[in-house]
Amino acid sequence: MYDLIIVGAGPAGLGASIYASRYKLNHVVIGAEIGGQVVEAWEIENYAGIESISGKDLMEKFINQTKELGGMIVEGNVNKIIKEGEIFSVSTEDGKKYETKSIILALGMKARKMNIPGENKFLGKGISYCATCDAMFFRGKDVAVVGGGDAAATAAIHLAEFANSVHLLYKEGTKTFEPAWDEQMAKLGKIAASTFTNIASIVGSEKVEGLEYDLNGEKKELSVQGVFIEIGSVPGVVVAKELGVSVDEQGYIVVDQAQATNVEGVYAAGDATTGSNKFRQIITAVAEGAVSAGSVYKKLKLGASKK
Repeated sequence: MYDLIIVGAGPAGLGASIYASRYKLNHVVIGAEIGGQVVEAWEIENYAGIESISGKDLMEKFINQTKELGGMIVEGNVNKIIKEGEIFSVSTEDGKKYETKSIILALGMKARKMNIPGENKFLGKGISYCATCDAMFFRGKDVAVVGGGDAAATAAIHLAEFANSVHLLYKEGTKTFEPAWDEQMAKLGKIAASTFTNIASIVGSEKVEGLEYDLNGEKKELSVQGVFIEIGSVPGVVVAKELGVSVDEQGYIVVDQAQATNVEGVYAAGDATTGSNKFRQIITAVAEGAVSAGSVYKKLKLGASKK
């Protein structure tokens, strides 16, 4: 019987574990992706205390610290959580079951899809949601990145190291990436940025051969061998909903200042919550993980209510 099970092994989950260890809570972290989506980040320049680091290297530091403090990390996909009285039963896809007195849901985000013709057909055949993972497969080829945020800009910059050319496409009015990325893209000289009104389809026979879109009613086609989709993410909260945890109209887990949900004994932290003004950054995810672990400690060891 654990004091706490943390579901999710990204910054929020590992941050929660670090604090849970300091509070001497008997706990385990269970996550399908150890390190979370951050592992895919080519370069991080806004994490306090570290000027520049790759997502993979940063999360290795998180993992090492978690383990050194005594936290146990289990790679697995939680597919069911059942509350029986005051005890939670947590099941994973590989058939294992765990029991705990409390839960922290650090479920993170999943890549948002465009849901256009050709997207599913060419997944793994030119379509990618991870430039860090797949850039090397497009050496010397022409590629497109769809998106207007920091993730899209950094993906384009990383791809420029491998690809012949990079076309950064973003919907009119959605350019939100930092001006610093604009300057870096201009220096590289291999990235062309332009807007679109609507993307119609991804075309090809066996693999991606092009992208069809329109701009103010004018139909356009871009000849590329790869399309990297960076249009944001959606909360991965299926197990939370099944447990009866409340979510808002956008699907984010509703939490209070203690990171508590509406279900007694269940807390949530990170990108999938309404906390931190939905400012989905590594630093806020870690902070929410720390707060949630502190709330569990107060409830279990000090007898405080969740409110």
